[in-house]
Amino acid sequence: MKLSNSSSKQKLNVTIYGQHYAITGDESTDHIRHVASIVDDKMKEINKKNPLLDTNKLAVLTAINIVSDYVKLKERAEMLEKLLEKQTKSEQNEND
Repeated sequence: MKLSNSSSKQKLNVTIYGQHYAITGDESTDHIRHVASIVDDKMKEINKKNPLLDTNKLAVLTAINIVSDYVKLKERAEMLEKLLEKQTKSEQNEND
């Protein structure tokens, strides 16, 4: 979530893994709720597989998993953008 000093900030209280957080961001309240829900679900999923982890380690492992997914998606998006650029250039060359 992007944080800014603008007056359009959204403020929302969310619960993640039993802890309450006051979140302020530029995104819609639906987006903030959705993100918080994903984090909560991921923490619960990882906790089922690793029930002995303390909350701090669980949070770090959750962050690593979520960022890993993000990096994979970002790399895929970049690859698709390059493919699209290549295809567009190829089509332009055919039309010349």
